[in-house]
Amino acid sequence: MKEKKPQKRHLVQNTAEKLREFILDEEPGNYLGSLNEVAEKLDVGIVTVQQAARVLEHEGLLTVKRGPGGGYYGARPDDAALLRSFATYMRLHNISYRDAFELSVLLDCEIIKSVAESYDASHVEHITQLQDQLQQCANANDVIAFEQNFRETLLQISSRPLLELLSRVAMQMYIAKDDQEQFTRLFGIEEWRQGRQRILQAIMAHDAELASFEAQRFQALAQKWMSDDRNTAAKAPRDS
Repeated sequence: MKEKKPQKRHLVQNTAEKLREFILDEEPGNYLGSLNEVAEKLDVGIVTVQQAARVLEHEGLLTVKRGPGGGYYGARPDDAALLRSFATYMRLHNISYRDAFELSVLLDCEIIKSVAESYDASHVEHITQLQDQLQQCANANDVIAFEQNFRETLLQISSRPLLELLSRVAMQMYIAKDDQEQFTRLFGIEEWRQGRQRILQAIMAHDAELASFEAQRFQALAQKWMSDDRNTAAKAPRDS
């Protein structure tokens, strides 16, 4: 009897994967069939389908309409649900706000290069607005607001869904930290401003190679800031 439980879990997992692929091959909202019809298509029992369906409902990939005329319908999770799931995963694995910040800066390198490659006249206004906002930054709240707008603007231009997901989660984890002043204690605002300005200028020059260089240069600065922050934290006296 004990051997059947792992086999049953494996069957449900396989069924969920088959149903997931079936849903993703269809347009969102398409009717997939009744419980019995889906069970027949997947060549499993209805109880196995019901268990697999609960997994996909949780993922936001399936809508089950019960009662007369009901059945299974394909769906798609919204961006907010994906962000929450990814953020939860990072927290469960003890990924710190420092790790999140470093990840966001690392992802910037690829995003910035992509933006410089695709930059054209339709993007001038957006980058110019970022330059204007950058010059007005005077405190931690200003810096964080710019960093959020900076990434949102670049992600809209680059159209890289995976990078967008990772970058947004990483940045959200960092700014969720209660100590907002931590951001600017890591570095001088003027040094940070110059780094971001060089990146924006390289983008406006449509120079992907220079933009990539400046992004990596900024990444090296960020790594130094974070290293200094860790050293300061390690030297700080602890409460007895």
